Amino acid sequence: MSFGEMFGLKGKVAVVTGSTRGIGKAIASRLAEAGAKVVISSRKPEACEAVANELRAAGREVTAIPCNVSRKADVEALAAGALEAYGKVDILVCNAAANIAMGPLGALSDEAFDKMIATNVQGVWRLCNLLIPQMAERGDGSVIVISSIAAIRGVDFAGLYGVTKAAEVAMVRNYAIEWGPKNVRVNAILPGFIKTDFSRAIWEDDTMRAAELARIPLGRIGEPDDIGGIAVFLASRAGAFITGQTIVADGGMTAG
Repeated sequence: MSFGEMFGLKGKVAVVTGSTRGIGKAIASRLAEAGAKVVISSRKPEACEAVANELRAAGREVTAIPCNVSRKADVEALAAGALEAYGKVDILVCNAAANIAMGPLGALSDEAFDKMIATNVQGVWRLCNLLIPQMAERGDGSVIVISSIAAIRGVDFAGLYGVTKAAEVAMVRNYAIEWGPKNVRVNAILPGFIKTDFSRAIWEDDTMRAAELARIPLGRIGEPDDIGGIAVFLASRAGAFITGQTIVADGGMTAG
């Protein structure tokens, strides 16, 4: 098998949630560049179409299907739409997430708790349950959950976000065990400080940015594409013997 075949995704179909900006867009773009047909999805239809048109202009085959992953009906429509468009889904990337509640766990409202669980946990759970079985029927598939280093370290200003991301990691381990015998691989990527809209409040503030950079041995903020390449690896033949794992991509922040 050639190097290109090891990392190539020709003939594969990928669904990427939250793929109209940041990490999700980088992943979708790299999967498409590697040869996959990609379903672009996020809450806003116009944003989905804009990214889809951008990738089509680059010669990629993509479909746009809007979805709010906190809503069961939307998730079901996304799965059904992807299967209708391409007949199968080989790669599922669960990237869409919310962080609507900052502060200590004891100060959170029931509404905030329920909303973040619905988006960050139930959305992943539902999509996996809808799309993994058809992967198992073919004896091949890759699920990639974009978690966070907040899953493995306490974050005093975003505790609930960390709780939901830890739940994602637990799901990854269990799905890997449940579906491994059918050759469906399930892994998580745990990004650290990445320059996205999600972390804008930190990297635009000089004091906060300097404090974060001081904790990163590589001495820089991560870029969305730093995660995109890892996703291609996990989705391709090159990552075929990896499942149930958490790959931390944080510039070394959690090493010390």
